[in-house]
Amino acid sequence: MTSVELVVAGNEASDLLPVHSEALLAAHGARRGFWTVLDEGPVEECLALLLEKDDNPGHWFAHHLSTRPGREAGRTEDGEALAYKDGWVYAIGSHFGSKAGPLRPRRAFFSRFREDDAARGPVPIHIVRNQFRLHRVFNDALRQHGIDTLPSGSLAQERFIVETTRRGTARRKGWTQRLAPGDHPVNVEAAAFTPSGTLLLGLRFPVTTGGEPILLEIDGVEAMFDNDVRTWPEVVGASVLTGVTPPGTLTGFRAITARPDGTFDAVIGSIDALNKGSILLDDHPHGGGVECRHVRFSFASGETETKGSVVMELAPFRNVEGLAEIDGHPHYVTDEDHRIALWFA
Repeated sequence: MTSVELVVAGNEASDLLPVHSEALLAAHGARRGFWTVLDEGPVEECLALLLEKDDNPGHWFAHHLSTRPGREAGRTEDGEALAYKDGWVYAIGSHFGSKAGPLRPRRAFFSRFREDDAARGPVPIHIVRNQFRLHRVFNDALRQHGIDTLPSGSLAQERFIVETTRRGTARRKGWTQRLAPGDHPVNVEAAAFTPSGTLLLGLRFPVTTGGEPILLEIDGVEAMFDNDVRTWPEVVGASVLTGVTPPGTLTGFRAITARPDGTFDAVIGSIDALNKGSILLDDHPHGGGVECRHVRFSFASGETETKGSVVMELAPFRNVEGLAEIDGHPHYVTDEDHRIALWFA
């Protein structure tokens, strides 16, 4: 593979989403491009375009998006996943915490903006924080759909669930009632809309007892953004991605992208990064050091097992954060120190 390196605010990239808006590409003199979300800062400061010049094919440049976030300005962090539907770009938080815990309510958010608006100056972005409502929904769904999840471990329970509850109680936060003993700290890392309009979420954690990654299918995403009659999404399906996890390892999702034929491509890899103080890896050391894989699957709503196949081994990379396909060719973005590396297969 070959690569280009880009810098956007000295930050690192998560996910990769093709630009759909012709008006946006024309405004920047670009022939094609991708969205990425940066993971250090509030989401309204962490959206960027990676664009290829129309008059100079092969020359890529980065553009940091200017936004108007409204009342939730500065109240989010750790954007991880991007998805596109009906002219809207969605940026989604990890719903997780720092690697040593606790969970952080700032990471439990969904946001969206109209892609065409990005061609005309500061973009209004609508941010909705859910204060652990989806943490509750996700954990209940894993149980109700019979997913055999790997226990998060006693240390993770203490640092992520018990400590989060303790801090919330000390600050008299109402969201503490949405946390319960035995809950998993859920880490959302990937997202893509299905042809039927539901949203697939790829979890980096938890995984199954066999170490395989888990998909959650949610419905009602748009209703979160109705300020007058807001309702919260429901999980309508949960499925295990089988046939792609190397024996003796744990793999979670790193990225998902929808393909034109209705199938999905994804990147799977370790449940957390090595040598960064991960509590999850203290409990499950065989979940680290896993090299990334590009995989493909067809998703059927209601099925608890989704069969996948390996498209490409991405060794030696352990830090692939996004993939997208343009003109039939896969592109990847890796998590680098203070820069963005865009790779071409």
